[in-house]
Amino acid sequence: MNTSERSFRECVRSGETLVGSFAHLASPITAEILGLAGLDWVVIDMEHGPGSERDTLGQLQALAHTGTSALVRLESTERPRYSRALDLGASGVLVPRINSVEDAEEAAENCRYSGNRGVARYNRSWSWGLDTRGLENADAAVVCAVQVETEGALNAVEEIAALDGVDVLFVGPADLGHSLGIKGPPDHPELLVAAERVAKAARASGIAAGMMVGTAEQASKYQELGFTFLGCGSDSGFVLQGAQKVAAELRAL
Repeated sequence: MNTSERSFRECVRSGETLVGSFAHLASPITAEILGLAGLDWVVIDMEHGPGSERDTLGQLQALAHTGTSALVRLESTERPRYSRALDLGASGVLVPRINSVEDAEEAAENCRYSGNRGVARYNRSWSWGLDTRGLENADAAVVCAVQVETEGALNAVEEIAALDGVDVLFVGPADLGHSLGIKGPPDHPELLVAAERVAKAARASGIAAGMMVGTAEQASKYQELGFTFLGCGSDSGFVLQGAQKVAAELRAL
């Protein structure tokens, strides 16, 4: 990802492939490791991870020197949760459980001062008041990624993609599959058909289609459909997989 002259949001919307992972462990150490591994983005998971907003701050600080952009998946969709994540310095948010155009519109509005975001400059995102940007410049840099993980969101995905301020349609295969009654892995053929609709909607509106899967092989199926915001694995998964591999190799001696 070349961000020397472009913001992360501009890179997201440019159509280039950006790769990332999730930080589940609420640890600044593992977040920093993910950043140093060469990923373009990391999602700090407040929805399913064990951490608090104070833990999120530590992870954002740990990622700041690595060059990897940080998004926060909100633990809930009330307006203050957006402000907390963005004021702490996140590059954007990942919004779960979108069910309608209205939900997505509210998400986009909550991300921006021109919408519902409260104005405050005495926080980390404004270098504690030292940043002299205009509010419109700050708005232009925030990434709003909305999760397409329900049948309602899928049925309205074209309208959601067309909303001003939505930057990524992010598929959660497990939840979307559950909502559609599809039982199988993230690359189940029926789920890929649904995902293709998401990719087409994103492409038509000039935004990114994103997803989160467990293996690079699964991710490749989504890339073939036109997904450019590719997520795979998590810090907790990497630790477990590595430990299992070593344990099995040692027991085989």
